[in-house]
Order: sequence, then C-alpha cells, then structure tokens
Amino acid sequence: MNIAYWIVAGLLALFYLYSGAVKAIRDRDRLRPMMAWVDRMPMPAVRALGAVEILGAAGLILPPLTGIAPWLALAAAIGFVLLQIGAVAVHLTGEDRQITLNVGLIAMTALVIWPATTWL
Repeated sequence: MNIAYWIVAGLLALFYLYSGAVKAIRDRDRLRPMMAWVDRMPMPAVRALGAVEILGAAGLILPPLTGIAPWLALAAAIGFVLLQIGAVAVHLTGEDRQITLNVGLIAMTALVIWPATTWL
C-alpha cells in the first residue's frame, strides 16, 4: 500500500507543483491559452490558487516522508479533492466545459486518501 501511495502521491505532487508554479508566476496573457477561466478570476485569486497547490504538493510528500505531522498528507489530499470539485464548478459555469482532467485528478486524489489514513 505504501508503494501505491508514493507513486500516486508523487505524480499528483509533480502535477500540482507545476500547475501551482505556473499560476503563481505567469501573467494572465500567458495563462489564457491553457486556462480559459483566468479571465473570469482576479489575478490575486489565481496567485492564491497557485500558492495553495504548491503547499498542497508539499503536504502530500513531506509529512509522510519526515514523519512530522503525517496527518497533513490526509488534509492535503482532502483539500485537493475540494479544490477540484470547485474547479469542475468553475468549468461548468463558463464557456469551457472540459472537466475530464479535473475528474481524473479527483479520482487519483481519492486513491491517495485511504493510504494516507494509515499514518494517523
């Protein structure tokens, strides 16, 4: 079970680390081609989402790795599920109705939640 957690959590952490860094660094014009919803959000909110994704990625990996507050991995996984549910809502209310990636991320994160409970 630990191997499955590390594989899935590692992939999720890489995805969210990249996605969060892009949102935190790039301007609206460079984000628009890959994220059509940025025009409907204020940039401070986009930057905050990027920071949350970066912190969540660290939360999936560092607590179980170090053994310090390992319950944070569970909190990060639950937070990512909630984040993606919100992302689905944003996509469905806008012009771009592409939610396949979001649903896939919810499924992958749900796979991480159960093994993360073993460190509680």
